[in-house]
Amino acid sequence: MDKSKVITAYRRGFVTFRECVQILGIGEPELRSLLELAECKASDEARSARSGS
Repeated sequence: MDKSKVITAYRRGFVTFRECVQILGIGEPELRSLLELAECKASDEARSARSGS
């Protein structure tokens, strides 16, 4: 399954953090890092959209 879809499911409350770790087959620290990176990317994209870049 696509990592972004699993992370989206976690954010929407369809799976727990632990389930997300198990589905992706990674450790908890790695998932925390992925979530932080995804959060930064989303905020950067939102800023770009607002500034018209």
